[in-house]
This record gives sequence, C-alpha cells and structure tokens, in this order.
Amino acid sequence: MKQTSHIELHAENYRKNISFIREQIGSGCQLSSVIKGNAYGHGIESFAPLAETCGINHFSVFSAYEAYRLSKVSDGNSTIVIMGVADSDEELEWAVNKQVEFFVYDTDRLLHAIQCAKKLRKKAFIHIELETGMNRTGFSSSDLLQAVSIIEENRDHLVLRGLCTHFAGAESIANYFRIKQQIISFSKFRKFLLGRNLNFDYQHLACSAAIINYPSTINNMVRVGIMQYGFWPNRETQMKHFTKVQSHENPLHPVISWKSRVMGVKDVREGEFISYGTSVLAEKNMKIATIPVGYSHGFSRSLSNQGKVLIRGKRLDVTGLVNMNMLIVDITNAPEIEKGDEVVLIGNQGDLAISVASFGELSNQLNYELLTRLPEEIPRRVVY
Repeated sequence: MKQTSHIELHAENYRKNISFIREQIGSGCQLSSVIKGNAYGHGIESFAPLAETCGINHFSVFSAYEAYRLSKVSDGNSTIVIMGVADSDEELEWAVNKQVEFFVYDTDRLLHAIQCAKKLRKKAFIHIELETGMNRTGFSSSDLLQAVSIIEENRDHLVLRGLCTHFAGAESIANYFRIKQQIISFSKFRKFLLGRNLNFDYQHLACSAAIINYPSTINNMVRVGIMQYGFWPNRETQMKHFTKVQSHENPLHPVISWKSRVMGVKDVREGEFISYGTSVLAEKNMKIATIPVGYSHGFSRSLSNQGKVLIRGKRLDVTGLVNMNMLIVDITNAPEIEKGDEVVLIGNQGDLAISVASFGELSNQLNYELLTRLPEEIPRRVVY
C-alpha cells in the first residue's frame, strides 16, 4: 500500500549546508545535529543515517524516545544527547546503560542519574544545564550550590560531558539585551564551577541563530537545528549574514521536498460551487484537479483558496477549502494536466519553486512549526 504523498531528502544540499556551518564554527568545534521534532519533520530514521554519511557523529534529541529511535538506525559511532525528557527509571537506566548522554537541569534529575549509575555500576554521562534567563529549565544560582555538593560527593558515578544553556531568542535584535545578559550569566556560572574544580568536556550555548548573530558564543560545541536543514532561523539572521559577507547568494539549500500525484481531474460548469460550502463559485467553466493531501497530512486548512502547488512546471492555485485528506487545484489554464501527474507541495519543479518560507507565510506558520507538523507516516527517502 502506498501513501498519498512522499518526502525527499536531498543529500547534496545537506552536504552544502554542513560545509557552510563548519566554515562558521571552525575546525575545533563539535557540531551537534539537533534532530528533535522528528528531525524537524525530515524523519529521524531517514535523516540521521544521511547525516552520518556526511560526517556528523553527534546528535541532540529532545526525549529518550527520540534517542531510542536514533539508536536503532545509527551506525553506532555517534554520540547521542537527550536535552529534555528521560524521566522514568526505564528511560534513564537505558540511557546510562547505553552511555547516551543527557541534560541535568534540576536536583531531582541529578539524584535520579546518580541512583541509576549506582544500580547499573556504570557512569552517567551528563550535561549540566544552567538557567541564565530563558526561565524554562536549568539550575539557577539558588540551587546550583546544592547541585555542586551532590556532584562532588558522587564524582565516581558521573562524567561531566557538558555545561550548557539555551538562548531566549538569539535570532532577533529585540532580544539583544536579554541574550547579552545570558552570556554574562553563563560566564559567571562557568567561573564558579571551574573554581570548584568541576571541568566539562564541552561548553555549548550557540544555536543556529547564535552562530551568525553572536559568534563569540560558539565555544567548543554548537547545537545546530534549522540551519542544517537549509533554512534560516528568520529573515533577520539571513540579512545579518548577507551584510557581513556583502553577498546575497544564499549558502543554505533546503534538504526537503514534498510531493504527491494528481488523484483525478474534473470539469466544473459555470455557476457551480467547488468543494465544501460556498467559498468558491465558478464564474466560468473550469477544470480542477484533486490532490490526495489535506490538513491531516500537514497541508494547513488556512491555505484554503490561497495555497500554491506546482504541476507540469506551472504554479497553480488551491481553490476551495482544504479538506482533511484532499485539496483541489484550479487547472483551467493548464488543461493538459492528467491523473497521475507529479504535484510539488514544497520544493522545485522545472524553473519554479515553492519554498517552506513562502508556504509557511501563507499558512501563518513558522518554518519550524510547518516542518514538524508533517506526519511521521509520510514516507521519507534520500535522493542522491
């Protein structure tokens, strides 16, 4: 049985993106590929092996579940770091047993890690996350003293792999003061911990946006998400780079394409309505094509009567309401279109393209949101 659409991952574009990122961070910096959110919609099972063939050997995920999925397809030579959820005994014990690294952001998680390490007689590989102004997760100054005492008492059960924090919006100049304060706070915490003889293999603050906007935060490891997939965190960050290099040539190349096929074609007579309700009245004889993709597949209902697709090298309008499993395209000016023709929802066809950015702007979604809403069951395949 075939799905009604599929996603292609373009290997050469990914290689170009990684090359650009490495130019920004330097040879002495560890690049951690962030693949939370099902690899930003690209699919962990398809994307991670592709990344490994391109020289990536370090991955950051959100949950133990994502780490487990990654471990099943990894070549076994990559480091895996859980940045978020690994709360049950089963999850944390699995991580300790497999030497999967994980963030520790509160005393409970720290004590739980030590407990699992003692039980398994293996060391827990941890990254201490600091609260520097995001106000989400991380040790604040008030609870760091207790954490340090616990770590000092249990050094035999822990490996201090990383010291980290998360920026609260490094992509926007509106957050400039807040980000600068975070950088200062991180530096103070770091000096305090070094003064207690707690040394960490990696110090990592920088995300995709910080690499461009705050290069001094790169340190010896960065966590890169959206940029590796070929997208800028926002237009502001893109313009910052273009201004710096005095060029408008985009060094990033989208890895993802999303495609389907024409399900059927139909003639609609003047005066008839199209799809549900009365949002579209045929003011002349029309021809339409049905596409077996709808909002249940990640094609937002807000794209009703304003979305675009590519068929036979032509940019065509979505007409009528986007249904749960289907959308309709006006092909009146492209009557040669037939059942089975390729439909590009995101990507290139001939000289035309539908970018994730334009797709997202029409549906009022961020790149991140649109990509991660693509269902896991849509097949992904790598194209070389």
